[in-house]
Amino acid sequence: MKKQIPNLITLLNLFCGSIAVVFVVNNDFITASFFVFLGIFFDFFDGFAARKLNVQSALGLQLDSLADMVTCGLVPGLVMYKLLMLADTSWEYSNIDSISFSSLNVIPFLGLFITLASAYRLAKFNLDEEQQSYFKGLPTPANALFILSLPLMLECQNNDLVNSVVLNEWFLIAVTLLSCYMLNSGIKLFALKFKTWDFKTNATRYIFIFLCALFIIVLQFMAIPIIIVTYIIMSLLDTVTTK
Repeated sequence: MKKQIPNLITLLNLFCGSIAVVFVVNNDFITASFFVFLGIFFDFFDGFAARKLNVQSALGLQLDSLADMVTCGLVPGLVMYKLLMLADTSWEYSNIDSISFSSLNVIPFLGLFITLASAYRLAKFNLDEEQQSYFKGLPTPANALFILSLPLMLECQNNDLVNSVVLNEWFLIAVTLLSCYMLNSGIKLFALKFKTWDFKTNATRYIFIFLCALFIIVLQFMAIPIIIVTYIIMSLLDTVTTK
């Protein structure tokens, strides 16, 4: 029974992701984001539980990626699809569910490229034995948070300048393409895994966590894209300084 505990936590991640899909389809981005955040929480702790209980397994690795594919792959792809649809000014938000396939602009389907890129990244991750203490490319949970921050800024902060940028079709297409690239790039990014708790060994991680808290307090949901960019920059600096 002990060896199944991490798998049960992983299935909770998948369950949360599946619920998030339903809410995205129904244009409830806030509730969908809550379940994605909860799914990512379970995603972090399934690996933690497996290591603490010493029950890591090949099954757990595969199950973890399958769960992430829904929570951090399908959901952000659907969110980008919805945002690109909203960016098409010929349609009103309230009528988004009544659009027929024959009248639909094909551009929103580009958002699903994020789902494809996430699947490819997760498949590569499962075969790469090097990514134990670091990641190659942006992890799918970080990418999912970045994409989900866009509708959250629209609905919760309602800043005219931010709204005009987020609902710009070209901006969304650029974010989609950048997202696909970063997911599968060869850039080394540090993992938030603490083997010890001393500051010297984990200075980059502690500083990053402090900056995350500061950005969130000051900027709320607008902090999420800044946090992701900060994560990439700090990883690049960490790679340079440790050579």
